[in-house]
Amino acid sequence: MKASDVRAKTQDQLNDDLASLKKEQFNLRFQKATGQLEKTARVKEVRRDIARIKTIAAQKSAGNK
Repeated sequence: MKASDVRAKTQDQLNDDLASLKKEQFNLRFQKATGQLEKTARVKEVRRDIARIKTIAAQKSAGNK
């Protein structure tokens, strides 16, 4: 997920994406704990995507005030 793609989304879309990424992160943690995780790099990607969305959402909310 690129930052330019995230910036183009509305606040509601960002919240939806954030919720789905958090669910995916939860599932990945379970897969890792049970030894079923195949794509270990996906954990890092999801974590960075969550941080990217949170950062841009904070920037947007600060800019609207």
